[in-house]
Amino acid sequence: MTESPGEEHLWACVIAFQNYPFHTISGLPFSYTLKIGRNGEYTKELFIDRRENSKSLAWSSVRMAFQRAMERKGFIFTRPKELADVRGISYTFSMLWRFGMLTVPEDVERKLKGKRLTDNTQELI
Repeated sequence: MTESPGEEHLWACVIAFQNYPFHTISGLPFSYTLKIGRNGEYTKELFIDRRENSKSLAWSSVRMAFQRAMERKGFIFTRPKELADVRGISYTFSMLWRFGMLTVPEDVERKLKGKRLTDNTQELI
């Protein structure tokens, strides 16, 4: 994705990463799926699975965040709202980072990987 960033490659990543275990910046686990439409192709709507609750995320929101990421290449993002103020940005932020489209500091990366430090845990350097 990083070698040839474009919407068609972004869509290919979105398809490939269905059911992948992501984490939001606050450490909440989620995954997503796509539905198959009447024409036999995937619909452009992601269904976010957050335990018992499901939310839908429109492709237009993902695309807008992606475009902003491309405009700000090299920027180090510390929180999702720095990228875009669109619906579902917490989820899109995690996805774009995993796809290699965002640079984040180490502490944010650790959270996006689902690793949190507790009082009883010491980080190994």
